[in-house]
Parts: sequence; C-alpha cells; structure tokens
Amino acid sequence: MHPIPYGRQEISEADIAAVTEALRADFITQGPRIDAFERAFAEYIGARYAVAVANGTAALHLSALALGVGPQSRVITAPITFTASANCIRYCGGEIDFCDIDPATITLDIEAVRRRLAAAPRGTYQGLIPVDFAGYATDLEAFRELADEYGLWLLEDSCHAPGGFFTDRQGQVQGCGNGAYADLAIFSFHPVKHIACGEGGMITTNDPELYQKLLVLRTHGITKDPAQLERQDGGWYYEMHQLGYNYRLTDFQAALGSSQLQRAATNLARRRAIARVYDEAFGDFGPVELIAPPADGGHAYHLYVILTDQRKALYDHLRTRGIYAQIHYIPVHTQPYYRRRSAEPVSCPQAEAYYERCLSLPMYPTLSEEEQQYVIAQVMEFFNG
Repeated sequence: MHPIPYGRQEISEADIAAVTEALRADFITQGPRIDAFERAFAEYIGARYAVAVANGTAALHLSALALGVGPQSRVITAPITFTASANCIRYCGGEIDFCDIDPATITLDIEAVRRRLAAAPRGTYQGLIPVDFAGYATDLEAFRELADEYGLWLLEDSCHAPGGFFTDRQGQVQGCGNGAYADLAIFSFHPVKHIACGEGGMITTNDPELYQKLLVLRTHGITKDPAQLERQDGGWYYEMHQLGYNYRLTDFQAALGSSQLQRAATNLARRRAIARVYDEAFGDFGPVELIAPPADGGHAYHLYVILTDQRKALYDHLRTRGIYAQIHYIPVHTQPYYRRRSAEPVSCPQAEAYYERCLSLPMYPTLSEEEQQYVIAQVMEFFNG
C-alpha cells in the first residue's frame, strides 16, 4: 500500500484547465477572477460579502485590524487550534487569553468563557475568537448573546468548516461563516483544507463597513474610490489612508479556488461518508474513543479525530505501515512563546487531556474505500495484536 497522509489536495483536470486559462489571460493578479471567486464563495457560505486574501493567517490578521485590535486589546480564544488563531491578536499588539475547551466538542467552552468574563473587570476584554475545530460548528447563537452582554466582537475561525452548520434555537440551519452571528469569519485554502488554492484565505461578513475596511487593508491601505479620496488629480490617482498590507490573492489561485468550489458540496458529502465508515468501525471498539458528532449532521469533517490512551505508540505503529496520521493540535498556551508571555502558568486541563490522547486519521475526499479499510485494519491490528 502506498503512503496515506492524514489529508491531501485533489487537483482535477478541470482545475488545471482553469489555472492554465488564468495564466494565459491579461491579468494574473488583481484581475476579474478575484471578484468572481469572492462572489461565488459568499454565495456558497451564505454571507453578504467575501474578501479573498493571501492565506488564512492573513485573513485573521486583517480581521483583527478591521475590528480595531491594538495594544490595549485583550481577546479570548481556544487553546486547541493552530497558533495563528492567537497570533493574529499579537500581530496587532494585543494580548490573548486562553479558555478551556468543551471535551464533548473540542471547541471553546462557553461556560469557561462566561466565568472568565464575569471574574474580570468590565471592559477587560474586547473580543472572542471561537474555532470550528475539525469541522464541528460552534454554537455562535449562544456566543453572540454572551458577546453582546459584554460588548464584545465575535470573530469565527472557520478554517476547518466551510459547508458546516449548526441549528439555532428557532430551528434554522446556520452555515459556518454566514455572518448571522459573527462579525467576521475566516477560511483557509491550504492544500489539506476543503478548497485548495495552494495558499489562500477568505474573510466573510454581512457588515458593509467592515467589508470596506478589509478591502483597503489587504492592499497597502490604498484606495482609488472617488468617494474616499481627499482630492482627485486624474485617473491614475490613489491615496494611502492607513497602514495596510499586501495580502492579495492572485487570479490563478482564485481560478483554482473557483474550480474547486464547484465540487465543494460533493466533496463535503464524501467526507461525511468517510466519517460514517470510521464511526461504524470504531463506535464499539473499546481502546478507541470517538468525539460524538452533532445530532444535526452539521460537521464538516476537515479532520477525523480519535482518542486513545496509547496515542504515541499507535502513531508510531501507523507510520511503520505507511499511514501518516497527525496530531491536531499541541495546545497553544503550552507553546514557549505564550508560556514566556504569561505571568502565571495557564491551565486548560480539558485541552491538555485531549492533547495527550488525540490522533487524526486520514480524511480527504479521494481517500478510497480500500485505503480507508487498510487504515481501520492497521488500527485494529495495533490493539488486537
């Protein structure tokens, strides 16, 4: 059996044709394919606006800037995420605090956040960054209510969950990143994500003011919008109104993203089918514990995570069999950078306990039935001898 990674991109002939066409066109950056990708992605997610950027980290950074994060800001996020979810606040000079996870969902524990907010002087915190971990959609309706109670903004890190959803109290399906509850949401187009652009990211929102801020911030803080210019010297004229960044996506990346978006729903269905096979195989298998999916079926399955007390040994065993499982994630608050920044040790016992036992099995749409059965057999072999 050939090597099986935990995740991988799928590049079709249609993708290659779309990129080739973009490379032969007049624009390979700042051209019409950017706008087309943004509009198509916004429609898929269900948001009013979408802003394409260089990568998911750039999406987080620009979102923090647009929300006004600065040296006086303090923000809460989850420790089980990639470091970028926290780093974006530090890029702006703000401080980040970590609240523990809910062990049932591995997403940010709203009760832990509630206790943190209640214990701090009013105004200590400015925002919350919940993470749709592994594709499990955060209940943003509840987080919106809590954020409004304390006057906080809400930034949804939905890199793992395009196409995911939760059901609100009115019985309405709320897609991840649709802007119904979060001020902004961000997505990643890294190769192992649902949609691959090589690198790339997207910010979605329903707020026109935030949308306009993002458009300027991603392009050096420069605008040519006549309504915003202080004077008009001619068609060439532009003005830099704030310190922005070159966080643009290219047209050929956007072409790849648009092509991939056309089969996003089909690939999401395939991810869910793969998850069902794993669920059936390991549901009653004692040495392995599963994270129960949401009852409404809204999990987007960027990852399929199992828990075991023999994680390191199983990880090593699978690698000897050509199965490259992975760990998601090392708790961010335990990273040396964040440990050095904390005056006192940070304790997130649920996150730390999860990290000791978690293992992500291969999960991607082109994983074949034969490959998946081989993965299952090797896990079983490890425990059964």
